[in-house]
Amino acid sequence: MASDTASPRRKPDSVASKGERRRTPYRRRLRSRIIVSFVLLGFCLTTLFAFATNWARMRVENQLVEDVMNRNISEYVRRYYESPDRNPDLPVQQMRARLIKPDKFEALREEEPDWYEFKDGLYNMGGVDERGERYSYKLAVRKTPDAWAFLAYDMTDSVRGGQQLNRALFLSVLVFSLLSLVLGWWSASKVMKPVSDLAARLRAYRGGTSEPEPLAPRFPDDEVGQLAQALDDYSSRLTEVVQRDREFNADVSHELRTPLAVIRGATELLLTRPGLDEKVLQRLQRIQRAEQQCSDLIGALLLLSRNERGQGSSNVARVAEQLLDAHRAQLGGKPLELHLDGERDLVIDAPEAALSVALGNLIGNAVKYSQDGEVRVHVGTNAVSVTDSGPGLSEEDAAKLFQRGYRGTHAGHSQGGGIGLSIVSRLCDLYGWQVSVRPGGARGVIATLTFSPKPL
Repeated sequence: MASDTASPRRKPDSVASKGERRRTPYRRRLRSRIIVSFVLLGFCLTTLFAFATNWARMRVENQLVEDVMNRNISEYVRRYYESPDRNPDLPVQQMRARLIKPDKFEALREEEPDWYEFKDGLYNMGGVDERGERYSYKLAVRKTPDAWAFLAYDMTDSVRGGQQLNRALFLSVLVFSLLSLVLGWWSASKVMKPVSDLAARLRAYRGGTSEPEPLAPRFPDDEVGQLAQALDDYSSRLTEVVQRDREFNADVSHELRTPLAVIRGATELLLTRPGLDEKVLQRLQRIQRAEQQCSDLIGALLLLSRNERGQGSSNVARVAEQLLDAHRAQLGGKPLELHLDGERDLVIDAPEAALSVALGNLIGNAVKYSQDGEVRVHVGTNAVSVTDSGPGLSEEDAAKLFQRGYRGTHAGHSQGGGIGLSIVSRLCDLYGWQVSVRPGGARGVIATLTFSPKPL
């Protein structure tokens, strides 16, 4: 059975992607993005400030220390040349001066090999003392043929102070990041409250009245208010379209039912006449079945337009038997057998009109595309299946069968607009049924209509 109709409708993209949104709600929520933005902004700004503060401190401190050391070592050398016979005094706190005369150069090589290799300039030095504590100092070097002058500036306290400052800066970054989180949370709540209220009011209108209450008067004249006004305008236009559609469907149904009632009455009157010719009798019965199909279709379409379930119950086997009898009368000599088997007491909570339209489309497709063999309808415990002996279902048809208006590759020049299974799908959505179409093996197709379980 190649379908000349559309198969069950796909879920809208918003519904199809609902699972993805649920998997990543944190990254997709606007509130969360605002909070994350505040946290990142606070973290980046405080980190940048801490880095700039530390860099400025180190730069200024090094510059000051180096300036002091350069002045002092120059003064130390000058005092030496004024009085070469004695070591000059240099009473500067945190500094230690040393003067090496030429006869002590080689001794310095063994005592302080690094100092011996240094040229004029400033050097950062460090090490570990006898107590295992690290120390740091800056070393100024001035070398002349007559003497080598060394000036060491103790930087241990300064380094420790820098480490304490770094810890303080790190703590400040952490504190300000937490404050940014709190501020972001509060700001996001304030900013998103109107949007959340708007979304809540929109959700409250689901399945509500045809004329929802306007949204714009409940919001200030800002971006959210403009959005609410746009939604009101769209809702008004949509309400008008829906109302016109419902009125049209109701008018068409009402106007069609009158001539159908006339046809039904005339047919029933003619069928009561005795001595009717066999061909005339068959034609009258065909007209009667066509009238019943039209009535069922009108009733089903009216239910779909109103999006409401009809009242009543249906025996699936009885409806299937009626549909098969109607198709047997229309075979026109085609070597095709129609069979019904399975459960006889399956009753569903739906009017016969809806079941007749849904099951009738499945059986009609099977009969249409089966040129010989058989069409078998099997009624299960909670489902009914239609198996045909037609040309089967191609991969292309299987991929596009869900598209409204699509006619299968085996449709040929057959009549049909490709909307039959679309109606079946809409009825399934309305009553909670499920419809599926799959290949039947070497040939043929199996269409299955599964009903919703009965409420307890």
